[in-house]
Amino acid sequence: MPFGQTTSRRIPFQRQGFRAMTERIPMEINVRESGGVSVIDVHGRLTIGEPSEQLHEALQSLIDGGVRKVIVVLTAIPQIDSSGLSTLVRISIKLAREGGVLRLVCGPGRVRDALTVTRLIEAIPTFDSESAALANFA
Repeated sequence: MPFGQTTSRRIPFQRQGFRAMTERIPMEINVRESGGVSVIDVHGRLTIGEPSEQLHEALQSLIDGGVRKVIVVLTAIPQIDSSGLSTLVRISIKLAREGGVLRLVCGPGRVRDALTVTRLIEAIPTFDSESAALANFA
């Protein structure tokens, strides 16, 4: 093949493992209150597009409604990308400007690694358990 030319071909993937990796997991957001703190349980991948937009809209509506203490529980998130991280940063900044605070709950794994590598774990207080995050508000 001459220099500078490339060829490509599609290789069909029939393996179950690949299909399972590429399937979209629906995002689910549940909001509840615990001791004057809004707790947001997030389930599914927090990635670019609809999932990040859903979370941003849910958190923005809480802020618009006067909520100033927020915990986002990320323990049921198998994956987060730069868009998901950006959503958390934007909401943290918005809450701080409004006199509020954001806390994250995240156990070990990919999401915690992403927070650590990007140093967001230093900017947004992150806890191993919901009870520890709630105690931080006291």
